[in-house]
Amino acid sequence: MSLKDGMAAICLEMPDKVPRTEYSADFHWELVSKVTGIEVDSKSPSEIQNRAASAFRREWDYGFVWNTLIGADALDSCRTRMGHAEYAAGGTDYSTRVECPFEDPEEAFEFSPEEVYGLPDERQLTAQFNEDYRRKMDATPDAVNTTGVYITMISGLLEIFGWDILLMAMGIDAKAFGETANRYGRWIQHYFNALARCDAPVVKVHDDITWTSGAFARPDWYREFIFPNYKRLFAPLREAGKKIIFTSDGNYTEFIDDIADCGVSGFVMEPSTDMKYVAEKYGKTHSFIGNADTRILLSGSREEIYSEVKRCMDIGKVCPGFIMAVGNHIPPNTPVENCLFYNEVFEKLRRR
Repeated sequence: MSLKDGMAAICLEMPDKVPRTEYSADFHWELVSKVTGIEVDSKSPSEIQNRAASAFRREWDYGFVWNTLIGADALDSCRTRMGHAEYAAGGTDYSTRVECPFEDPEEAFEFSPEEVYGLPDERQLTAQFNEDYRRKMDATPDAVNTTGVYITMISGLLEIFGWDILLMAMGIDAKAFGETANRYGRWIQHYFNALARCDAPVVKVHDDITWTSGAFARPDWYREFIFPNYKRLFAPLREAGKKIIFTSDGNYTEFIDDIADCGVSGFVMEPSTDMKYVAEKYGKTHSFIGNADTRILLSGSREEIYSEVKRCMDIGKVCPGFIMAVGNHIPPNTPVENCLFYNEVFEKLRRR
């Protein structure tokens, strides 16, 4: 019933039990092994890992699977590398590669994505979105699956320029950098046009627009250069009848109203974003996913874990579109016993 419940939530039809999703839990291999009985770790062949991850999502009754197709690799011909800390089990994602193709922040003012990356083939992109969606459906058939775009606006500009060049360029001339953002928006529009024509009824739009502390630029800059682009990018998705699920890391509470005005159907949020505000203002009109604090699972007591799940349920259960999740991942260093207790509490409290 996970697919039925997940789609009911996204369509605001109040399923009898709260659906759930998680991020990274399905490659917390120690947890996956414990839950599924399949022996798997970071060195296991990919076919075993995929089978185990699929079995885990089934055992933990995922009603929704977070997924995007278009990421930083679309920008590989010209992008900044900022390295990567160890996150995945076995440190398979650790990278010391740090390089930037730009020497002067003012180079950002003349940057043209169309000239650098060329124009994408929308028909080919639609076929790629469809293939991605079919792969996800095959892996987790009893859940709402998605495809989508990770590098929507800010996340794409960050991949291109890196934090140093991006922030310096904005500090030198925020309006000129805003025009660069507009050029990027016109280029990435082709991906959204293709996404609108794909088979997935629910699509993911990701853009990390804030830090944990909130906006990193003046709010009026977002309102002049980011959200108008969102409206143009999302327009073909809305016209195609897609459910648009938006994600940003950090605290984007101050922009919830702006993003809702851009036409999204739902919000995914970390614990720093005020889920209570979303529930009170948009709980009858939008779905929302979140937002238990992973730090409590990492080092909290059983009482603290219970209280955190109850906090989310007290906010979300009265809203038809609420989907439970740990809002900033369940990484592989989270104690297995805490993960299992979290799931036990969720199962206890999820029924309406």
